Amino acid sequence: MEFSVKKFDLLEELQYTQGVVERKTTIPILSNLLVEAKGNRLTITATDLELSIRTSCEAKIKKEGAGTIPAKKLLELVRLLPEEEIKFKLLDNHWVHITCDRRNYKLVGMSKENFPALPNFPHAMVKVPAALLSDLIAKTTFAISLEESRYTLNGALLVLKPNLVRMVATDGHRLAMVEIDHKFEGFSNETSVLVPKKAMTEVQRLAQGIGEDGLVEFGQDESHLFFQFGGRLLTSRKLTGQFPNYEAVLPRDANKTLVLEKEELQAALRRVAQLADQRTHAVKFMLSNEGMEVSSSSPDYGEAKEVIGKEYKGETIAIGFNAQYLLDFLAAAGDCQISFELKDEQSAGQLRPVAKDGSDSSRYRYVVMPMRI
Repeated sequence: MEFSVKKFDLLEELQYTQGVVERKTTIPILSNLLVEAKGNRLTITATDLELSIRTSCEAKIKKEGAGTIPAKKLLELVRLLPEEEIKFKLLDNHWVHITCDRRNYKLVGMSKENFPALPNFPHAMVKVPAALLSDLIAKTTFAISLEESRYTLNGALLVLKPNLVRMVATDGHRLAMVEIDHKFEGFSNETSVLVPKKAMTEVQRLAQGIGEDGLVEFGQDESHLFFQFGGRLLTSRKLTGQFPNYEAVLPRDANKTLVLEKEELQAALRRVAQLADQRTHAVKFMLSNEGMEVSSSSPDYGEAKEVIGKEYKGETIAIGFNAQYLLDFLAAAGDCQISFELKDEQSAGQLRPVAKDGSDSSRYRYVVMPMRI
């Protein structure tokens, strides 16, 4: 294998592989990239066995072939090289010789035979706008459970219908759900898949890389999900198991409602949370005819209380929530007002973004379980 490639082109593709490469692994080959030179393209593959990415760029191929190169060291080296052409040559014993002008380096590679075989992309089921997919992920990914024992909650549920796309994530204490109307050409079925959190992070990164008008081709086989971004393909193992019945969790009769300015609520909550218990992050909300009172107290730090003056005509209600859970949602909600909806002190609360004109085009709902206060 022997080829040359422009630094800019190579560096861009290497950066997309770094979120997938295993740094601390008991399988050394997973710390390497598979580099394949064929025709006029250089193809680079990384995998951690759960998630893999295959990307490519243009190159001048002198001798076709393949080899593996340590991913982290290659990225660091290429990043430090000047904006010139970089030449690669595979040597004996899997070593790789890299030259750039009068600069010479040799990296210790491994046999390409040890690199795991990856599944091939089946036919695309649908094409999803990259901006739409990125938006769905941004509005739900923070609600995914970090507890590895809760396997089916370690990702989000992606639901595709002919005229609708929905994403739902929950960790058992809160639930984020967003659905957006979108007509999928030539798609008449309905499919639901569980997308692991790490895959969602990489999908979002790749979606941002192909621009606002880019399309993502989505496909699946029995055990894998495929996301094709032009010349870049992300493959993820599916999460197996039964996602909770999220529709049963959505509040039906939360009749105590207060519409607030997002920035005002967010700022007050940040300040009051400073004096909340740092373990529970519990903050008390009281709705009365004076508006909303937000308060916290802890024996270690003291007490905080702020009033957001808003017209409220319902009966007085006091309820506690984890402040960080609410701040996570507010950070993702965008420029809008927030509808704060409650039923009673023991029932889950619901927050929804409301556009300035009163519409709710994205149908974004966030459900949070209450805390004892």
